[in-house]
Amino acid sequence: MPRVGIATIPLDYGKCPYWLFRRMKRLARGITIAIVEEFGVEEFLRRISDPIWFQSFGCVLSFDWNSSGLTTITMGALKEGLRGLEFDLGLFVCGGKGKTSRKTPEQIQNWGEFLGLSLQQIDKLVYASKISAKVDSSCLQDGFQIYHHNLIFTKSGKWCVVQQGMAPEAQKARRYHWSSSHVKDFVEEPHSGIISDIKIKPLNLTAKESSENREISAALVKEEPKTFLRDFKMVLNKPGDALIKKQRLGNLTLMELRDIEFHWHPILREKFDLKRLKKIIEKIHFLNPENFEHLLSIRGVGPKTIRALSLVSEIIYGAKPSYEDPARYSFAHGGKDYVPYPVDRKTYDKTIEVLEKGIKRSKISNKEKLEARKRLIKSSKL
Repeated sequence: MPRVGIATIPLDYGKCPYWLFRRMKRLARGITIAIVEEFGVEEFLRRISDPIWFQSFGCVLSFDWNSSGLTTITMGALKEGLRGLEFDLGLFVCGGKGKTSRKTPEQIQNWGEFLGLSLQQIDKLVYASKISAKVDSSCLQDGFQIYHHNLIFTKSGKWCVVQQGMAPEAQKARRYHWSSSHVKDFVEEPHSGIISDIKIKPLNLTAKESSENREISAALVKEEPKTFLRDFKMVLNKPGDALIKKQRLGNLTLMELRDIEFHWHPILREKFDLKRLKKIIEKIHFLNPENFEHLLSIRGVGPKTIRALSLVSEIIYGAKPSYEDPARYSFAHGGKDYVPYPVDRKTYDKTIEVLEKGIKRSKISNKEKLEARKRLIKSSKL
């Protein structure tokens, strides 16, 4: 299962005050060092890819539990808190919010070259970043547009993805978690847990029930593009005709209703740029993708192309996709917006102090203890 969870939270705007962000960096750094020193770097990846643990992590750092900013600020604090310690910890955070999210492949490339990773290892990490974003925006079309993306990886090539999408009309944000552990298929049944306060009817091509729809969608682009475009225009303009077979014999018209169950979805209410769709379909046909995942990974293939293929697969060929939403929080120091109470700065600072002392006194060799202490002193000055 590549994805281990999704969380849906209210969409919030605003900035994190510097006095809080400075503390969040220190506490995030301390918690991360403690976990890595005690349990190993892969255990930290496992925890950060768990939506419940991540939410609790953000709350312990005193960000608002019911705010979309918990994702962006927590990941920002983690990235900044670990700056300069990446190589010692063996943990590398790439990406971020907005324009920074689009720099994720470049940052992966830079760290990979610095670590001396092979070209194949770097390409695998870059692919994981790109395909996870594609799946959450094109395969699971739940109305949330991705605007934040982080890929965290280790020296051994293990990784996890934390990314978030927003739905401004619904005033909601949804966070997606991925883990490299046990990845067998990027496009089928990636969910093992989702936190959500709303249920929607998405086009869910990640569901096992959508396997036939995915297969036919991939097969459609291998046919003559004119055939697909003809069928799509018929479905778009007169979807009912696609379910009816007519035969005229003089003044007599025979009509046969095809035995296909069809469930309407929002694609029929959208305006498609048929010229652009034609160009994309012709490009895909030329590239001849070997399967649905390959189709999805092609540059230029986005939500509308996938929806168009899915619709023809459903109406013309009877391959029904799933429309089921795969969906199914604690404070230690208060919250930024005074919920449930103002941040208790004294307690917060005491927590950081105790945590840092705990690391110094942990049961490790004298040499390791000295190195951990130096890292903490150095990072505290950042």
